[in-house]
Amino acid sequence: PLVPVSQANFAPYFFDNGVGSTNGNMALFSLPEDTPVGSHVYTLNGTDPEGDPVSYHISFDPSARSVFSIDPNFGNITLVEELDREREDEIEAIISISDGLNLVAEKVVILVTDANDEAPRFIQEPYVVLVPEDTPAGSSIFKVHAVDKDTGSGGSVTYFLQNLHSTQFAMDRHSGVLRLQAGATLDYEKSPTHYVTVVAKDGGGRLRGADVVFSATTTVTVNVEDVQDTAPVFVGTPYYGYVYEDTLPGSEVLKVVAVDGDRGKPHRLLYSLVNGSDGAFEINETSGAILVMQSPAQLQREVYELHIQVTEVSSVGSPAAQAMVPVTIRIVDLNNHPPTFYGESGPQNRFELSMNEHPPQGEILRGLKITVNDSDQGANAKFNLRLVGLGGIFRVVPQTVLNEAQVTIIVENSAAIDFEKSEVLTFKLLAIEVNTPEKFSSTADVVIQLLDTNDNAPKFTSHYYIARIPENAPGGSNVVAVTAMDPDTGPWGEVKYSIYGTGADFMIHPTTGLIYTQPWVSLDAEAIARYNFYVKAEDVEGKYSLAEVFITLLDVNDHYPQFKKSIQKETMVLGTPVKIEATDEDAEEPNNLVDYSITRAEPVNVFDIDAHTGEIWLKNSIRSLDALHNITQSGDCTWSLEVQAKDRGSPSFSTTALLKIDITDTEVGTSHGQEKGSKGQLRPLPAAKCGRS
Repeated sequence: PLVPVSQANFAPYFFDNGVGSTNGNMALFSLPEDTPVGSHVYTLNGTDPEGDPVSYHISFDPSARSVFSIDPNFGNITLVEELDREREDEIEAIISISDGLNLVAEKVVILVTDANDEAPRFIQEPYVVLVPEDTPAGSSIFKVHAVDKDTGSGGSVTYFLQNLHSTQFAMDRHSGVLRLQAGATLDYEKSPTHYVTVVAKDGGGRLRGADVVFSATTTVTVNVEDVQDTAPVFVGTPYYGYVYEDTLPGSEVLKVVAVDGDRGKPHRLLYSLVNGSDGAFEINETSGAILVMQSPAQLQREVYELHIQVTEVSSVGSPAAQAMVPVTIRIVDLNNHPPTFYGESGPQNRFELSMNEHPPQGEILRGLKITVNDSDQGANAKFNLRLVGLGGIFRVVPQTVLNEAQVTIIVENSAAIDFEKSEVLTFKLLAIEVNTPEKFSSTADVVIQLLDTNDNAPKFTSHYYIARIPENAPGGSNVVAVTAMDPDTGPWGEVKYSIYGTGADFMIHPTTGLIYTQPWVSLDAEAIARYNFYVKAEDVEGKYSLAEVFITLLDVNDHYPQFKKSIQKETMVLGTPVKIEATDEDAEEPNNLVDYSITRAEPVNVFDIDAHTGEIWLKNSIRSLDALHNITQSGDCTWSLEVQAKDRGSPSFSTTALLKIDITDTEVGTSHGQEKGSKGQLRPLPAAKCGRS
């Protein structure tokens, strides 16, 4: 029998697509370190000779991170861990392909390429350097160093100063060497420490699709070392000393103090008196104290100008830098006299004066004879003068006195010197020493009695006055009193009143200000209802002011109502009123309002009248001539009424008129002897209007 021969099964294999391919067997595959987690980075791709389906796998050493995940069916590889080239620049993995029977595995190395994700970092901080202040300009004084773990331009570092306009320091951009600028010097006495901010910047590169540049900063502390290059300096200048009349020989007058200009390493100092002493003074060479060696009575001058020298002693004991200072010493008496005010007869602390109010600006108060004196000598006799109270009204000259001066007081604010505000002005003169410790002082009272002048015009208590009087007020009736005040005294304060301008119907009492009507005047509200005019208040010298007066006449019921005629004739058409009217010439209501009434009629029950309008109607019950004939026997159709017009004044006035009314039931004169009938047809007028049918 035949023996079956088994067919061989060939193993699957990966495609090798070469460098730069993103599918195949990951040969020479590289990946940037800034690739985002979750990115699809590669596809494993292979085949099986028999055409069987294949699956893909990737694995890592147990001690390493599992950086990728894979879809076994499609071979898609996804990044699942962040990459960092500076920590791990290549990844080893085992990739495999299987057809279910055969499995082929290969070891691959994935290169992690650089991205510019690292900033420069300074090393060996902090940076502190000690530099002698006499270091030559342009010298290198320090070197900084920063590293950047990136590669290429992202890892190259350049340096510069944050203050690009620094005049003191410069930085070499490539080496990081800090040096003094050309022409720049250090000075410990001006600035013992400098803080220099240095920036390190990388060359830039790509990071997550963008060009980025990273930088870092550090501070270099430059401590300046002092060297002996500055002369000693006196402090507390200028120097003044005083020898008083009770100063004892050997007493200290004052002390001079100097310091080495090189504060970092100061030298010892020695003081000496060069000249100007004439044997009267000595100086302690170590303390700088100046002593007076003679009694004040023996001293020949009032002022001594001494010259003091200070000398540095170097560390080896030899003289070094020097400095000189002048010292002024005055010989003065004791301050034992305060300033004192004098009048014409000796010391005086009260001065009085009478003067007119409102003197001219700048006027001198010549009635005050005041002298001030301080019997001390020199600075002890110098004092200031000032006024206390009444600020700004007067000023005093001189303001500074040496020994003695005449005191002059000058008017500064004339308006404030007002008799009506204050009849007496009082203030103090104060003399107080300027430069003495005791500040001795004295005061004197100045009392000024003001005399009144006519400096005020009369002033009304109101700008205007309002009055009302009845129009029937008789001549000479009082209307209103006006009042003006003049604060001046005596005749200047007396006020005279007068009418100013128009106002002929009125008079004013010249002293009381009472306004009254002229004796002959007859006021009539219907002619002139309102008056206005000005009144004048004037003093003896003609100073005056004005006020306006408004007078209103109150209407009085002094007119009767008047009919146009006392006997009137009217024709009344049935259904239409006739109107009678009276006028009242009074100026105001209610005096000129008229009410109407029928005072007599025969018979009494035929007519009605509207009390306000004067319209007269037949009573509502009378609608035809027949109805009218039923209540009256008048044959000629004419009726007479007595109508009264009565005003509403108090007391009221009335007038009557006789009204004759002719009554018809048609409109007369409609068209050439025709009349309009009840239905509007025109028909001939009857021969007799009121004839019975």
